[in-house]
Amino acid sequence: MARDMDNTGVFGELRRMVQTTGTVGGIAARLAGNKIGLRSGGASHAEDLKSMLGGLKGPLMKAAQLLATIPGALPDEYADELAQLQSNAPPMGWSFVRRRMTAELGAGWEKNFRSFGREAAAAASLGQVHQAVLADGRRVACKLQYPDMKAAVEADLRQFRMAIGVYHKLDNAIRQDDVVEELSERLREELDYRHEAANMRLYHSVLADCPEVTVPLPIDELCTQRLLTMEWVQGQNLNAAIKAGLTEEQKKRIARALFRAWYVPLYQYGVVHGDPHMGNFTMREDAGLNLLDFGAIRIFQPSFIKGNIDLYYALRNKDMDMAAHAYEAWGFRDLTREKVAVLNEWAGLLYAPLMVDEERYIQDDNNPALGREILSKVHEGLQKAGGVRLPREFVLVDRSALGLGSVFMRLKVKMNWYQLFHEIVQDFDEQALAQRQQAAVKAAHFPPETQPASR
Repeated sequence: MARDMDNTGVFGELRRMVQTTGTVGGIAARLAGNKIGLRSGGASHAEDLKSMLGGLKGPLMKAAQLLATIPGALPDEYADELAQLQSNAPPMGWSFVRRRMTAELGAGWEKNFRSFGREAAAAASLGQVHQAVLADGRRVACKLQYPDMKAAVEADLRQFRMAIGVYHKLDNAIRQDDVVEELSERLREELDYRHEAANMRLYHSVLADCPEVTVPLPIDELCTQRLLTMEWVQGQNLNAAIKAGLTEEQKKRIARALFRAWYVPLYQYGVVHGDPHMGNFTMREDAGLNLLDFGAIRIFQPSFIKGNIDLYYALRNKDMDMAAHAYEAWGFRDLTREKVAVLNEWAGLLYAPLMVDEERYIQDDNNPALGREILSKVHEGLQKAGGVRLPREFVLVDRSALGLGSVFMRLKVKMNWYQLFHEIVQDFDEQALAQRQQAAVKAAHFPPETQPASR
């Protein structure tokens, strides 16, 4: 039965390619038209593209979301539409649920549960979530992977590379070959829910001293490669809470929890949660946060984290040589002073809120278009300077910073971001981080075949 559900061979990939080829071919053609000055209904096609990718329930949508954060990777109308994708595909029905649960836990799987919700509580890009109650009374969430996802990932990645290849022939300001490889590796990891369960254990450990953040634990005996069973955490959709109205104190508590949830792991353990969109956390009653979805986790070499902190001080001190060394620690190569100056514009956007010891909005004028304007300027500057090849280490940190920034902008909250940052990095020591990271990864018990090394 598992084979019937998860056809990972050539026929599954062919079926997926039939679904996506027209879409990606359309992207490639329109990208080419955009570059040579032809207009072919870009905005309306981008809207159709967003709908199509949402309905496909898969990795191509995630890839598009990621590219939407990189300057010049897509024309503006594509980036605007794709940045809005939030994995709202319709859930699959009960027949799928019954077959998936039988394939993963065997016949009689129902004996593990006192009750099991027939309707999905949430639908994501690779799977859907059902609420259930275990035989011992604990409430849990069961995430069930959709059928054929391995085939979908491989087919989508081929299509994705094709679209990027067309674009690179027209625009070499930012080479994304390593970004595509990074994305490929992370997506393949996300297919193994045993790896995600280990990521949850890792985050539960590294955020143990952050009471403002709740990380649910997996129920190990009910986790498989395609089924992830975890503690149920109660919380309110943050977007709905913002619309309903929050007090300034609630906004500040949420902002602090968000900041610490992302940057304590990064700067103290060298680990990042690479998917900070609104669907991946909920608000607790006390305005703390429940952190969800641990598929897109990356573990970095300690030297990369030191490079992040060195770059902060280089920007503060306007030290071009120190900035160049920091970018090299990030993985950039063949840098000229002209390229460093342009990259500093990019980094300046990310680090600006951390530079001044005062309360301020995450972006002073709260103008959503400012980031896009700066990134467009960076793209033009890199084009003139001969282009750069983006290191794979860069992509999830960049996405996290921009994604969190957009959430802070929606909150419309003033914080002392400088103090929040310095609370976390003030005693930074590269060797101490390496030791903490090694101990935390070991305690998380990653499956042997997906055992991570800092990369």
